[in-house]
Amino acid sequence: MNAPALPPDIFEAETQALRSARAVHAGGDDAPCRQALGELANAYERLLRETRRLVRRSDRTEREMSGLNQRLQDFAAELEYRATHDPLTGVLNRAAIIELVNRTFEHRELLLIVLDIDHFKRVNDSFGHPVGDRVIVGVVSCLKRVLPADAHLGRVGGEEFTVLLPGGSGGCGDDAEALAESMRRAIEAHDFSLPDGSPVTASFGMSRAPMGGRFDAAYALADEALYVAKRGGRNQVVCAALQTPTPTLP
Repeated sequence: MNAPALPPDIFEAETQALRSARAVHAGGDDAPCRQALGELANAYERLLRETRRLVRRSDRTEREMSGLNQRLQDFAAELEYRATHDPLTGVLNRAAIIELVNRTFEHRELLLIVLDIDHFKRVNDSFGHPVGDRVIVGVVSCLKRVLPADAHLGRVGGEEFTVLLPGGSGGCGDDAEALAESMRRAIEAHDFSLPDGSPVTASFGMSRAPMGGRFDAAYALADEALYVAKRGGRNQVVCAALQTPTPTLP
């Protein structure tokens, strides 16, 4: 195995000059000149040693600063993540999803889906908050499996979530309702392993708003549709534009 190549000596020219001075000093006849040249060579050699030491220290400091800068960047990214994401589920928190919706409204229309876990209070009251937290995490896992890449999921309340779907046209749309149905079925079919074996379901409300809208208005429409779904028996999808529940598929 070949030995690793040594780094180039940035003082190669100075080192060669020092060698030449040493050679002249060794072969000279004039004693005072030899003494002065020797002292100059010694001083120059000390200067080279000190300069090399300072360069090594500078390189080490630069590496340490680079590492510190990377750690600061990582820390800043972690702080930003914590400020915008729900600590339990890892999805966007309420403030972040509202900001994203309003920012999306600036240049395009969007579809907003609001979903709420049915009878979630009963889960917490009957089995405790750790089980309730497990249900919330499980619901998020179900949603992530069916949501498209351009969708954004946020937790806006204890058991309530909002899905942002940019673009599209014309009411809620068959594709959007089909997606919401896929989300509903994924939750319904998931085994949450509750102590009493009961299933977990969710109700969905949908609204579409044109470019230039605001979160509050779009959310109010979707929330109204969600209320219709709850009042109509839960575990179903309702579009604000139609105000009628879609059939629950087997």
